[in-house]
Amino acid sequence: MNDDLKTAVLRRCRRMEIPLVGVAGTDRWENPPFYPWMPEEFYPQSIFPEARSVIVIGLPVHLPVLETSPSIYYHELYKTVNTLLDQYTYRLASFLNDRGYPSVFVPRDGYGSIEVLLKNPVAFFSHRHAALLAGLGTFGVNNALLTPEYGPRVRFGSVLTAADLPPDPLRDEDLCTRCMLCVRACPAGALDGRDYPVGLTDKAACAKNSADLARRHISPCGICIRVCPVGEDRRHYGAAGGEDPRYRRAQKHVQEYGGL
Repeated sequence: MNDDLKTAVLRRCRRMEIPLVGVAGTDRWENPPFYPWMPEEFYPQSIFPEARSVIVIGLPVHLPVLETSPSIYYHELYKTVNTLLDQYTYRLASFLNDRGYPSVFVPRDGYGSIEVLLKNPVAFFSHRHAALLAGLGTFGVNNALLTPEYGPRVRFGSVLTAADLPPDPLRDEDLCTRCMLCVRACPAGALDGRDYPVGLTDKAACAKNSADLARRHISPCGICIRVCPVGEDRRHYGAAGGEDPRYRRAQKHVQEYGGL
């Protein structure tokens, strides 16, 4: 395995101010950590046959902005983070290609629009599962990947590469506290388990709620990751996630403008 190349990749990520980076070998998709697992056509080597490793990067969603969701503020942050993920993963793929290792980036959202998700609520590649297999976190009740640093308030992007990179260890401890705040807070009832298997998201209900917010220009929802108590970012921002009236006043102000 190419330890020197991985060191160079990590150095490159630090230069781009990427806080979370993990590596998984493609063989981990063939040995699932739990069941049910995804069909083989969603494996990285089915999308890019040369793939030997998957590099996953994560960028945080700033908690005080998320606290205003749904809002134009969070809407714009969401777009900004997605754009950066696409740019960074493209640059990492180019970095590896320049060194002789065939590589491709995977766009952050592998679907066309919310309307598409209403009819077919599955993207062609799961960055969340890639992040799990790269040792960046564990799944929570909200079906999001929780990280020690940011809880579920992080978005991921991936690079599929022919380079055989040393994989990072899977995370052993379960980060989810099972507090069920996300289940109770979901405005679409997409996590309550009444109309689908417990532990999975009702994708249709979630997409329908997102479509309504999109028509009002304040999508996505973000509430299930907003209320999650996991993550060092809560300590960093302090009262941003609490009952401080200043933050409630800020939330009310932002929600009154920029959307319908």
